[in-house]
Amino acid sequence: MSLIHINVFLAFTTSLMGLLMYRSHLMSSLLCLEGMMLSLFIMATMMVLNSHFTLASMMPIILLVFAACEAALGLSLLVMISNTYGTDYVQNLNLLQC
Repeated sequence: MSLIHINVFLAFTTSLMGLLMYRSHLMSSLLCLEGMMLSLFIMATMMVLNSHFTLASMMPIILLVFAACEAALGLSLLVMISNTYGTDYVQNLNLLQC
């Protein structure tokens, strides 16, 4: 395993641990998700470049599209929650209320 693969894997693991540990603010959770998606994109791109499999060349682009959709939904949810509740604390949200 090369040094680049180890660094990308450590970036993914660090983002995952940040998501699991710092769940108090929605903004920090969204940033950790973006870090995970970025490391997954880099891993997918390296896999496609190393395998020379032409049908898999669309996978990083599809992953990037999903990451953009996830970021847009996350930011719109953050704006809606901060306008409604005045803060982005995850503990203040009660998902069972309508």
